[in-house]
Amino acid sequence: MRRLWAAVAASSMALVGAAVVIGLNSQASAAVGGTGTGYLSTQGAQLVDATGTKVRLTGLNWFGMETDNKTFHGLWARPWKDHIDQMASLGYNTIRVPYSDDALKPGAQANSVDGYSNPDLQGLTPLQILDKVIDYAGSKGMRILLDRHRPTSAGQSALWYVSATPEATWISNWQMLAKRYANNPTVIGADLHNEPHADGTDPNGTGACWGCGDVNRDWRLAAERAGNAILDANPNWLIVVEGVSCPSGGNANVWNGQPTEPCGWWGGNLSKAGQYPVRLNKPNKLVYSAHEYANSVFHQAWFDDPTFPNNLPGIWDQFWGYLQKQNIAPVLVGEFGSTLQNPQDVVWLQKLMQYMGTGVTGMNFTYWSWNPNSGDTGGIVGDDWKTVNQQKQSILQPYLIPPVGGGTGPTGSASASPSKSASASASTSPSPSRSASSSPSAPPPTGGCTATVVIDNAWSGGFQASVTVKNTGSTTINPWTVTWTVPSGVALTNGWNATVTQSGTTFTAQAPSWATSLAPGASATIGFTANGPSSPAPSGVKLNGSTCA
Repeated sequence: MRRLWAAVAASSMALVGAAVVIGLNSQASAAVGGTGTGYLSTQGAQLVDATGTKVRLTGLNWFGMETDNKTFHGLWARPWKDHIDQMASLGYNTIRVPYSDDALKPGAQANSVDGYSNPDLQGLTPLQILDKVIDYAGSKGMRILLDRHRPTSAGQSALWYVSATPEATWISNWQMLAKRYANNPTVIGADLHNEPHADGTDPNGTGACWGCGDVNRDWRLAAERAGNAILDANPNWLIVVEGVSCPSGGNANVWNGQPTEPCGWWGGNLSKAGQYPVRLNKPNKLVYSAHEYANSVFHQAWFDDPTFPNNLPGIWDQFWGYLQKQNIAPVLVGEFGSTLQNPQDVVWLQKLMQYMGTGVTGMNFTYWSWNPNSGDTGGIVGDDWKTVNQQKQSILQPYLIPPVGGGTGPTGSASASPSKSASASASTSPSPSRSASSSPSAPPPTGGCTATVVIDNAWSGGFQASVTVKNTGSTTINPWTVTWTVPSGVALTNGWNATVTQSGTTFTAQAPSWATSLAPGASATIGFTANGPSSPAPSGVKLNGSTCA
């Protein structure tokens, strides 16, 4: 992930989400959990699965394979399956996996993998570790998007090739991967090259352009060559094409008197894709992708606009949003993130999530990043690789469509099933030793609690909801337990952010091992999917036995 600058200003209407207070009912656009069945294709701006069912990718990035380590970071901190279990339990249904071509070379060796935590990874090549991650993620109902992040582990490049990794190697490596995973629909496609961008200054730019016609610099033409070669090897994959930064391929030269073209984030400018579209032999496999970052990552001019944040939708419309809104092709916001230490960044992220929309028809996204060691943004988890950044997660949570169907978690969590009984449990704790009865109960909060229920999605025969509780008392609750009541006929199918179980019409959510305490003023959000009616909404929320207002 990196950035660049731009000089544009615009405004547009933004989508606004709504919460449901206890006892009320609301339904967003119809959606089901999960990422569908079989391989994915496109219908206009919508992703669909092999049955034609609408699908939305709501995932994150887990990086490391693009670095000198040549494999996922965090394998020095905890077992590799625990990472995936926690991602799935939080509601992320897709993992974007950055890699460099160095990790694919014969003799490449992964390093910084702890032998005690991950004995089954010792001695494996980067590709063999990737195989295991793909297989296990697939068992959780998740999808994998491969991202050629760097031509070498030394760093990113403006163009898709460098002297050590020419275009022919780039394409042949992609074809190798396409064939390797040709019979595994967990792997959905190829993000061809990360963040093509301008280099040099106009009018003598040497970086990636869009529609300029120079075969050595025109990223659109290169994407066509690589995309069609990959589809020859595996016709089922999606071809994900990022934008550039400046369409000319050169950075602005303020001294030459020429008009400054609109420039954006590296990989984030698709303003010319409508005029110069990527032409694939299978048009229904094309997905465009943009990257978008906050003011703390790089100070863009639009953050100074007096109408901020209401100017942002117009900027996004110009750079990439129009492709989705005009039903040209799906858009994947493949990277976006922040530490959220700057209050302006919080507003930016909230506005971006509203813009991308809720439900299965919203824009696809993969948040940057799972890793806490991303210097500009931090991660979903903290430096211990376990503790969830609740500020980030709370903003993202209403937009997540959790993975459903397939595999069991470390505590034996079950996949969604129409025949799930009312007494079944959907355990989502990433700790292999945690069970629904393993923790002693804490006293009720002194001073009480408040609660909100949101019906995030609803469809014929089921719904997705989230329950948020806030400790309004004066003491920390450790461990916390939340209960609520559902109408007769509602059956739990999946839960996340807690160990969620059901007994009759009572749902119980016990604190996950990575976030057992709830401090005064802190909130916890539990998500779940269920079969049955969404109306009346869940009610009677209690925190450690104390009824919440």
